[in-house]
Amino acid sequence: MSAHDFSGFKLFDGGRAPNPRRVRMFLSEKGISVPLVPVDMEALGHRGEEVTARNPLQRLPVLELPDGRVLTESIAICRYFEALCPEPPLFGGDAFEQAAVEMWQRRAELNFLFTVAQAFRHLHPAMREWEVPQVADWGEANKPRAIAFAELLDGELANRRFVAGDTFSVADITAVIAADFCKPARIRIPEEFAHLRRWYDEVRERPSYRA
Repeated sequence: MSAHDFSGFKLFDGGRAPNPRRVRMFLSEKGISVPLVPVDMEALGHRGEEVTARNPLQRLPVLELPDGRVLTESIAICRYFEALCPEPPLFGGDAFEQAAVEMWQRRAELNFLFTVAQAFRHLHPAMREWEVPQVADWGEANKPRAIAFAELLDGELANRRFVAGDTFSVADITAVIAADFCKPARIRIPEEFAHLRRWYDEVRERPSYRA
């Protein structure tokens, strides 16, 4: 558990949206408690003055420090807490591990979470007011890209326990949330990806998964 006192911080949180979930799961793995400021994204609360004043991109999560400084972007926020509370290390231990985690975190974000998000944002009717214009062809084009990365990851997980190695890391957090996001994006991961399924089931058993 963290010995730091984060009671003066504010984490503007978007509930079940993927990026807020990434930060909450990371904090849970660290044993860190930060006061949450819930933002109703379905009511477009992330476009309101409270968030916009802190992040002109109108995206969540947003971390506000007690002195008023602000950090946005999920991985930047996670790196901040990693530096303050290095145990357990979620960005790798030695030089090679840190580079491997960075590599797989980036791969999982760009090739899995991003592609799933594009399918969801450009195809789901609930996103019409968010993604203007919705481009259905682009949404459909991203579905096979997500499945292709899932297949690659399945092959990698035949040889190790977690995404970046044998130790759980932030790369697993990004990948499991991308896998979860496949359902609302209407992307079906093939059942024959047995190694991916084994990993997914194991990560879902971690207490942080429910953060």
